[in-house]
Amino acid sequence: MEQSCFLIRISKFCIEYSGSTKNEVKGQEKTMAKKLQGKTALITGGSRGIGAAIAKRLAEDGANIAITYTKGADAAAAVVKDIERTGRKAIAIQADAADANAVKAAVEKTVATLGALDVLVNNAGTAIPKTFEETTLEELNLVIDINVRGTFVATQAALKHMNKGGRIITIGSCAGERILTPGLVPYAATKGAVKMFTQGLSREVGDRGITVNNIQPGPIDTDLNPAEGEWAAPQKAATALHRYGHVEDVASLVAFVASPEASYITGASLTVDGGTNA
Repeated sequence: MEQSCFLIRISKFCIEYSGSTKNEVKGQEKTMAKKLQGKTALITGGSRGIGAAIAKRLAEDGANIAITYTKGADAAAAVVKDIERTGRKAIAIQADAADANAVKAAVEKTVATLGALDVLVNNAGTAIPKTFEETTLEELNLVIDINVRGTFVATQAALKHMNKGGRIITIGSCAGERILTPGLVPYAATKGAVKMFTQGLSREVGDRGITVNNIQPGPIDTDLNPAEGEWAAPQKAATALHRYGHVEDVASLVAFVASPEASYITGASLTVDGGTNA
């Protein structure tokens, strides 16, 4: 009888111990899922569209976040609130990507406020869809200043603060490799420049353990390029999937490239374009 009671007690103990172990394992899995725990990321143009999706996804993966925006303080504040609900820190910084001094100041404010800078996502960009002959000099300058010079300036400022494991990620375009739709000549030229910038810089900072990569979206449904917009039909027709992608498609790829799992990927242009360049 005593032996039977002893076995029952042992069995009960094993059940309780097993339950505790499962909880511990679940906690460990939850912790392991935060691939960017303790990291800080700056996303330029992060108040809407692709940039906002990237900011939220990197926060989900554990990073503290800074975003820049040119206009739309309310939208930027909404992104910050969404991120703070996940338990991460977040700030929004007003900084026009075409203003070199503002971009430099945004990098410095990120470091001063959040304590470090581990991931830079050069997302701010613009396109002015019209034929090249109709494009004005002012419009050409704007596209170059935001898409190319803004990327150069932000990256140069960020590298001063980056250590081993740092990530420079630029949002280019599949049009930087192959242009199939009219009206995007200056835009495509700037994205081609970004691709070569990525390749060249990867060799300069590789010995510091910093990776540099270029994400090339195809047509993505945003307020700047809506799936039902005036320029949508030829873009859809150019994809193998015959549809626009979603901002989360781009954010997922950025999250992977920012993670430790992508530590051996650098100088690459990774396309998420629904088969546009297939």
